[in-house]
Amino acid sequence: MILNNRLRALFNPPLYHGWGRSKRFFEGWYYKIVSQNQKYALAVIPGIAMDENGEKQAFIQILNGKKLKATYNKFNSAEFKPTPRKHELKIENNFFSNTNLILDLPNIKGELFFRNLNPWSNSFFSPGIMGPFSFVPFMECYHGILSMDHDIQGELFLDGEKISFNKGKGYIEKDWGHSFPVGYIWMQTNHFSQPGTSVKVSIAKIPFLKSSFIGHIAGVLINGKLIEFTTYNGTKLVVCKVTKKIVEIEMENNNYVLSIKAEREEATSLAAPISGFMTARIEESLDANVHVILKNKISNVTLLNDLGTSAGIEVAGDYKVLLKN
Repeated sequence: MILNNRLRALFNPPLYHGWGRSKRFFEGWYYKIVSQNQKYALAVIPGIAMDENGEKQAFIQILNGKKLKATYNKFNSAEFKPTPRKHELKIENNFFSNTNLILDLPNIKGELFFRNLNPWSNSFFSPGIMGPFSFVPFMECYHGILSMDHDIQGELFLDGEKISFNKGKGYIEKDWGHSFPVGYIWMQTNHFSQPGTSVKVSIAKIPFLKSSFIGHIAGVLINGKLIEFTTYNGTKLVVCKVTKKIVEIEMENNNYVLSIKAEREEATSLAAPISGFMTARIEESLDANVHVILKNKISNVTLLNDLGTSAGIEVAGDYKVLLKN
């Protein structure tokens, strides 16, 4: 049963991957939720954490990006109840899936529904955003994208205030493994002047065997097409600059050039995994602006030149190892 569940999850990244794991493992799903007027931006992060000694806890972390406030809700690990055949997760009275979530926490309650999801491409030899690295059994951290962009319906009660998320926008991703990278940059926004556009970028130092490499993954969803920039498809990281105010990135593959200039905003501290347990700290903003230019090298046509708002940005750990002028 455990082997079947693991194999099923290998080819379906949204599913739970921790079947049979008892220590030094974490798995978490990241739901980004932004209201239509962008007055409210939340990240809801349910998951499970297991330390090196086998101590376990389930959790639901809430980031209120506009108010710069985060809460970490702990649960007995027995309350963490995933299903093996599709992404459905229950933690006490809270529920999470591809199509909805239900929250019943002291400071936030309600139900949201998700429609018109745009998942990352998936194939037998390249299951999800990790591509062929999905099959490497000793990676520090694995990554998955459930939806680059989707519509939200529903309402939440946040600190007693009723908030409508009708016609809002969402994004869902996940991570699993034992630790976040020692240094990484992450950003995402799907609030552009052209609806249905979404951009996600990650750059990280990846330990591999007895060495390491700088890995990068980016995706641009535009006009219903996902354009991928990844280490394994030959994309080159041309520029990576970071200051206290700005992050600049340029990637290039055989057909496209992606240029990004992000304006960093004040961030909020979140719990993050190290050796399976949520004892590290990172900082994330949900109120940044990201200027994106996407050019087709073959036709010399600019496909996207726009400002993304309500962007999530993390610049974490020893990010200086990622820099490239």
